[in-house]
Amino acid sequence: MRFGILGPLRVGGGEATVTAGRDRVVLAMLLLRAGRVVPVEDLVDAVWEERPPATAKAQLHSCVSRLRQRLAALGLPADVIVTDPVGYGIRVEPADLDFEVFARTVEAARAAVAAGQPAEARRHYRQALGLWRGPALSGIRSRAVRRRAQTLDEQRLAALEECVDVELRLRQAADLVDELAESVDRHPLRERLRGQLMLALSAMGRQADALAVYREGRRIYAEELGIEPGAALQELHQRVLAGDLALGGPENRAVAPVRSLPRAISDFTGRQQTVARLVKEIEEEGARIQLIDGMAGSGKTALAVHVAAALADRYPDAHLFVDLHGHSERTPLTPAAAVATLLRQLGVPAERVPLDLDDRLAVWRSELSGRRALVVLDNAAGADQVAPLLPTGPDCLVLITSRRRLVGLDEGRPSSLPVLDPDEGIELLGRVAGQERVAAEPQAAAEVVRRCGYLPLAIRLAGARLAHRPSWRVADLAERLVTGGGPLAELAAGQRSVGQAFALSYAQVSPAAQRMFRLLGLHPGVRFDNRVAAALAELPLPETQDLLDELVDSHLAEEVEPGRYRLHDLIREYARRLLAEPEHAAERAPAIERLLDYHLHVAATISRTIESAGSRSRFRLPDPPRPELVAASAAQGRGWFDENRAALTLLIRLAEAEGFLRHCWQLTRACWRSHFNGGHLDELIETHTVGLRAAERLGDDEAVAVMLNYLSSAYYRLARFGEAIRLMELGLDLVRRRGLRDEMRNTLGNLGASYAANGDFQRSKECFDESSTLIRIAAETAELANLLNNLSFALLCWGRQEEALRIGRQHLLLARQVDDRIQLAHAVGHVGMIRHRMGDVAPARRLLRAALQLKRNAGNRFGEGEVLNELAVMERAAGRPEVAAAMHREALVAMMEVGDRIGQCASRNLLARAILDQGDVSSALDLHRRVLTDATRLGARYEQARALDGIARCLRASDPAAARSHWMRALALFRQVESPDQHEVVRLLAELD
Repeated sequence: MRFGILGPLRVGGGEATVTAGRDRVVLAMLLLRAGRVVPVEDLVDAVWEERPPATAKAQLHSCVSRLRQRLAALGLPADVIVTDPVGYGIRVEPADLDFEVFARTVEAARAAVAAGQPAEARRHYRQALGLWRGPALSGIRSRAVRRRAQTLDEQRLAALEECVDVELRLRQAADLVDELAESVDRHPLRERLRGQLMLALSAMGRQADALAVYREGRRIYAEELGIEPGAALQELHQRVLAGDLALGGPENRAVAPVRSLPRAISDFTGRQQTVARLVKEIEEEGARIQLIDGMAGSGKTALAVHVAAALADRYPDAHLFVDLHGHSERTPLTPAAAVATLLRQLGVPAERVPLDLDDRLAVWRSELSGRRALVVLDNAAGADQVAPLLPTGPDCLVLITSRRRLVGLDEGRPSSLPVLDPDEGIELLGRVAGQERVAAEPQAAAEVVRRCGYLPLAIRLAGARLAHRPSWRVADLAERLVTGGGPLAELAAGQRSVGQAFALSYAQVSPAAQRMFRLLGLHPGVRFDNRVAAALAELPLPETQDLLDELVDSHLAEEVEPGRYRLHDLIREYARRLLAEPEHAAERAPAIERLLDYHLHVAATISRTIESAGSRSRFRLPDPPRPELVAASAAQGRGWFDENRAALTLLIRLAEAEGFLRHCWQLTRACWRSHFNGGHLDELIETHTVGLRAAERLGDDEAVAVMLNYLSSAYYRLARFGEAIRLMELGLDLVRRRGLRDEMRNTLGNLGASYAANGDFQRSKECFDESSTLIRIAAETAELANLLNNLSFALLCWGRQEEALRIGRQHLLLARQVDDRIQLAHAVGHVGMIRHRMGDVAPARRLLRAALQLKRNAGNRFGEGEVLNELAVMERAAGRPEVAAAMHREALVAMMEVGDRIGQCASRNLLARAILDQGDVSSALDLHRRVLTDATRLGARYEQARALDGIARCLRASDPAAARSHWMRALALFRQVESPDQHEVVRLLAELD
């Protein structure tokens, strides 16, 4: 081999052959892209980075000249470095570059694995790995070189992992332990390597060492990533504990293949050269990231899906697809939202999807590790959106589509899609409208595709008109295209535009369908149903359905599933432009009001079924304009919110932008319970911030107070009690000044709950007392039930059990009296908790089991988690810690779903106690310590104290002095929040004396 990059740069067998720093950078960049031209700009950036001199290009030419001379002196051909108008390249035969030899040898190894020849596969893998002399291109500091070199290093690690799998199956564990231990030390976050080391150690009978490797990894993942090990590593840990690992190595556990690609279109036309080039680059050159850009409607998605289908067999484990909405009416997906979608496609449960972006990306990369996956990232907004989503391993293919050139990505082969050439356009028209019909009028067909600007989307729409009008000649269509109007100027192809095709389609539908089409452009969501269309157009549902069918037949709308529709983003833009024309402008405001009215009343109707009577009584609306539509949609229940969540957020923003301020804050309020119960706290904060602005613009103090109160609930659940209290105090001051007694009662009750959660029970009780006085004066039974709910729980946490029981029983009687099943669930649960704390275990268990069922029926996941934790504590006290641990884990999942951070800390503290009772001191100690970190960050003093108490319990046998220190800290915090738990800590401290 004449060139080596798998280690320090080597030329002609020596590492010191090229010594000049700039020359080494240039040669490295050329070898990293061997066989391709490297633009001058890339070379300048690699050599000088942010500060290139004015003479950079001249100096670069000198570098290349010196390299040619040096290579010639080594007997290499003079033209090994080639000059191109764009830049420079290097010609090397596959056998001349060590990386090419490595890649071919690894492919041979993989083929041997597929053929069931593990010994042959091992030989190839070890031959490939033996080519490495150290990190790729070590000693060259250029950032551009290092970025690309890291990709090579990643490929080496992937090959090593594959090789180890083979060698473990060949029962060569003893030969692997030292190599694996060194690799894990160098790459401590790589779960696959860590699992292989555990397997090798277990195969040698060293289970204790294998468990130590897992504990060390778990500590590192927690400290550096804030996450637990992946499911595969956790399962491996359990198998080591159980001692059921066979000596044969890793379990070949079948993973169900994932198939999430949309269906490839059957009449895909043209692009043969592009498809052939992409397939060649992927199959023969190992290009794992392809960037497909082009104008709207040029067929980027169709091409990506077509190529993906052609290569699907090479990536058997997963085919993934996500629309990033980079160029649509929806807000572009954030990387966090996009990776969450991809993880769900891979089957990762919601509770394993972390909140933090970096944590999500770590899970994403871990899930892809060892999989041969194909990922289509469609409709990207820019490089920043997709860069975090790119897999790091060599076994994945990523196809990215965007209307923009993604020049900011360090990796990827760009392909800019032009419009179709004339012959391809005519072929596509024939496939849509009929080949014989088009062939009979070649000149007219050529004119049609020319008038469509050779844009695939426009040609398809024009061909559909012909297909549905069998009496037309192609020449008739060509004439209509010439005389049509209303093009989309920004989507011009030369002097033609896709708007002409849209205008033709629009002109061919009935006037009623035209009106429907214009109004549908107002809907901000991706999808809508026939009831939304009926409300928008103010038409009966049967007539609406007929018009939608007409639009679908005209390809102006798409029926994605029965009764549900979407408009392509370009067609929606065309509809909005039509509505903005003077003759239609008067339709806009009334239609928006109808759209908002419909969604407001559906949301409010469903909310009334999942809110307490007190909350319902404070939110009243007039009768809906379309009660039959509202009733039909409201019958979907909570599922309606799940289906329309994104659209509702956009509608709230639309209401603010268009000046429908009352609709804005009321729709926000109607969506609150769904957001709160479902843990959609980001959406809750976003919408209520908008709703608050609308209320302030209206000058409606009562509405402002409502928005402040409900906005504070998100911060309460996020354990940001200071912010929650600040917002409620603002609202309370406002309603006091205005004498708004209804809102004053409610705000005082919620403020009391927030003070209690923050450990300030005295101020909490003051708020409850004042609220109680106001409620009793007004004789508001439903409001009183809500207050008693909060008060009984606060007294329970304060340790005033007798008083809490008295209030809890009043609450229970009142909930039954007003027939409020939500309050009944709260009351039964709280009385059960109080009875448990008072030592009445049997009745407490009956009450808590009843409360659990009530809360599950109501879909109250937070309440479900709260009751599960209490029942689990009873199981632990009864000597069944395994059962308790399972229940605490179930509670933790519920708390994670609703986003309640204090509830998560509580569940994890209690889970650690159950684990300790099972005898796993190390795991319990680790979990308590991580809870202490999280609770300290949140400022949650009670959970900090419980974590410190738990740590002390873990340490009292091995380190009594440390246990004392932790109990003293816990005692101080328990006293600060006036918790009755302080008495148990005093007793435990006395036992140490």
